Amino acid sequence: MIDRLLDIVLYRFTNLKNDSNDNIVPQITTGTIVFGALIRFFFLTLLCWGMIQYFYLYDHWFLLFMIIMGLTFYPAYRQWEHFHNRVDEMQDSTLCGSCKHFEPSGQLCRPLDEHVSNSYIPCDGQSWEPKFIEIENLR
Repeated sequence: MIDRLLDIVLYRFTNLKNDSNDNIVPQITTGTIVFGALIRFFFLTLLCWGMIQYFYLYDHWFLLFMIIMGLTFYPAYRQWEHFHNRVDEMQDSTLCGSCKHFEPSGQLCRPLDEHVSNSYIPCDGQSWEPKFIEIENLR
């Protein structure tokens, strides 16, 4: 449990190449990215607040902002980019990617509430329906 929490906070799945579209249950979802960023934000805020109090850095509060941006939001943004590139790749390479029931933020098949991967299609194509495409956007 603690190892999984540390993997989420430190974004190890991407760094160690353990997260791919072949996993039946994805390691990285929108929720894990947000959860990891919130935990980092909480601990860094406490650490920076303590440092400002201890070293009397009240006039340099902008350092807190820069530290939080650099160590919390930027890694979360990079993780978000990696996640979206991976989901886009999966949408192009699987039948589920072109189905209207596919939920890209969680990589789920909505009616069956199961994760989709390159090697696993939850409904085996039985519930597949094409996505609605607006003709106006194609012009």
